[in-house]
Amino acid sequence: MARDRIIGVDVGGTFTDLVTIDGESGGIRIAKTPTTLDNQAFGVINALSIAEIDLADVDLIVHGTTTTTNAVLERKLSKTGLITTAGFRDVLELGRRTRPQPYGMKGQFFPIIPRDLRLEVAERMDAGGNVLTPLDEAALRDALQALLDAGCEALVIHFLHAYANPAHELRAAKIASDIWPNSYITTGHSLLSETREFERGVTAAVNASVQPLLERYVARLRDELASRGYKGDVLVMNGNGGMVSSRLVAREAAKTVMSGPASGVMAAAYTGVRAGENNLLTYDMGGTSTDVALIRNGTPPISNEIEIEYAMPIHVPMVDVRTVGAGGGSIASVNAAGLLEVGPASAGADPGPICYGKGGTDPTISDANMLLGRLNPDKLNAVAGGVGQDQIAQIFADRLGAPLGVDAVQAAEAVIRVANAKMAGAIRMVSLSLGADPRDFALFAFGGAGPLHAADLARELGVPRVLIPARPGMTNALGCVVADLRHDYVQTVNQPLGSDDVSVIHDVFAQQIAAGEAALAKESITIQDIRKDFSVDMQFLGQSHVVRVPLGHATPSASELRAGFEEVYWKRFKVELPEIRARIVNVNTSVIGVRDPVDLSRLIDPDGRHDAATPAGRRSVVFDGAAHDTAVYWRDHLPADTSFAGPAIVEQLDCTVLIPPGDTVTSGADGNLIIHIGGAA
Repeated sequence: MARDRIIGVDVGGTFTDLVTIDGESGGIRIAKTPTTLDNQAFGVINALSIAEIDLADVDLIVHGTTTTTNAVLERKLSKTGLITTAGFRDVLELGRRTRPQPYGMKGQFFPIIPRDLRLEVAERMDAGGNVLTPLDEAALRDALQALLDAGCEALVIHFLHAYANPAHELRAAKIASDIWPNSYITTGHSLLSETREFERGVTAAVNASVQPLLERYVARLRDELASRGYKGDVLVMNGNGGMVSSRLVAREAAKTVMSGPASGVMAAAYTGVRAGENNLLTYDMGGTSTDVALIRNGTPPISNEIEIEYAMPIHVPMVDVRTVGAGGGSIASVNAAGLLEVGPASAGADPGPICYGKGGTDPTISDANMLLGRLNPDKLNAVAGGVGQDQIAQIFADRLGAPLGVDAVQAAEAVIRVANAKMAGAIRMVSLSLGADPRDFALFAFGGAGPLHAADLARELGVPRVLIPARPGMTNALGCVVADLRHDYVQTVNQPLGSDDVSVIHDVFAQQIAAGEAALAKESITIQDIRKDFSVDMQFLGQSHVVRVPLGHATPSASELRAGFEEVYWKRFKVELPEIRARIVNVNTSVIGVRDPVDLSRLIDPDGRHDAATPAGRRSVVFDGAAHDTAVYWRDHLPADTSFAGPAIVEQLDCTVLIPPGDTVTSGADGNLIIHIGGAA
């Protein structure tokens, strides 16, 4: 199928963003509309209406959703029951030897499935997959009926050591399918065929408890689209940065957790490769939080160690994104110790920051930027009017300035510095903590607020340049357009590495390749090519942590595995341990269906560009305690070969870009802007 007309739509907690690209004409349309939380499908339909799109002419819709993420975080889940091995009903609650708060003894944790809905049956496998106790099928049927009588809609079957031998889980699922009134049955091994009963059980519990919600939502969305003339399939973004048909997505619903952040990282990788920037630190600052990730060689990192909140590990492959509670709506306050804090509490979208004019009274990062002259109140998307600079300044002076002994402007600058420090810490977490030097990367800034803080963060981290894409506030929706189909597989082998036969590893790779190719064959989307990525998770015997070792092919020798492991271990820890044997923990394969490329060159309409970079206006902006007369440009009017120096502000429909004094701006591919920190090009 040629890429004639493709729509990418990302549903966020506040806004629903839409990007449509016409492959034949190169035309681009964008739309931003408030998310309809009661039924996200209506927000999608509203965005389509704003963009004036005739769905009968659309070939493909790709959708990033927060349905599963919000359901888990807000605990708005389907009633789910668990059947597990006798003696192990409390695995989901015992977890690991950690606590919600690193200091102190207080904290709360509520497992996904309550104890009265976690039932046990007699059965037992050992770690080698040998049957110790046969499955008690009569007890299983009784447990199934008890869960149905309790009103459960979804079911988890989670037996000990099923990764080594899934026979009991498969048999139990077969029996359950004859009794259970729907298809919402999740077996632990089918999602996560690796060791660690807690992580496998939580992942299965999340999957089962969101399955009905996700299936009902995508069914409503398909019906709404079909009623308006759409005849194609709807693809849904997974957390691994790939996509799957909406008709198949609910089977492995847990994989859609982190769908939104993943799509942004995929767009960053795609844009960066086209711009010649293969090594990126991605920085997505929205209204309530900031997501960061590291991209090496144009490839986003995939991890199966993501924990979306305390004791909530979702161990299916996902793009490795780290989040901190600092967004445009993050509230600033002075704590009992007299110290300034920013976040994680947020003013949200309603009432929002003070400068939105919707009744907000708490000082936020957005208000600090407004007070410093960095935001234009006449162009804020949510402004209802009636709030002036003087009112914001008074609140900053009273709430923050007086306790800190500074004036309102100094308090606003302090808020920005504290927020930047939090975000810089998150970026260090995905770079320095993994052995990567930020100076070897470019900072890719997006989200509604990211370009406002990007230059200051780059200077803090020593990053030489910042890449601002053409539509920073629409990047997650764009990720839906450019992402490929993707299926990831993980299999535990727990095999010590020696000079002996490694055919077991080769066999697992072969099985995973076959499964991935079969999964792609079920998709309704034509692909250009199939790419396969191989890796193993390894550790030294006696250690608990593992590192991922990328491989170039599916038939590595023992010496190649050892050399690759030692190289990765050295880069991460700068330690050599030649006297200790290594162990292969997991075997991983990604089977990627590569779609046709997308032309991003018209994200900014070439017909709207001017011949020279002429300011649309000027205003006073505070930098480092001093007010500067600052040029304000409208991005859509900048020439294709633009070049100018800071201080400057670039405004556009979906965000504001800040260029501090001493930095310079040049243009890049596809309408990107490049900020050279310190003026060095």
